[in-house]
Order: sequence, then C-alpha cells, then structure tokens
Amino acid sequence: MLEAGESVVTLARWLGHSSPAITLGYYAHFMPEAVSKGRGTIDGLLGERGGSAC
Repeated sequence: MLEAGESVVTLARWLGHSSPAITLGYYAHFMPEAVSKGRGTIDGLLGERGGSAC
C-alpha cells in the first residue's frame, strides 16, 4: 500500500497502529526503492533551484 502511494498515516489507522512510526518500523524494509525515489525527488527540486541563491 505504501509503495502504491497510500499515506502512511492512513495505513497506520487501517492496521490499528498507534503511530505511523510503528507502521514504517514494520514495513519500511519492504520499500527499498523508496530511497532512490526520495533522492530523485530531492535532486529534481534542487536542480530546479540550482542556479538561485538560498
């Protein structure tokens, strides 16, 4: 569900977890490509702003 784009908050509620952190603690290892997706997103954002000063 997380890989498909469902919110971790929503998934935690469905599973009866008291916190989204618990859900991620159990299931994050099933999402190894999330690291590369996140890195790609950050790279894309920084690339758009790469020429401007912060």
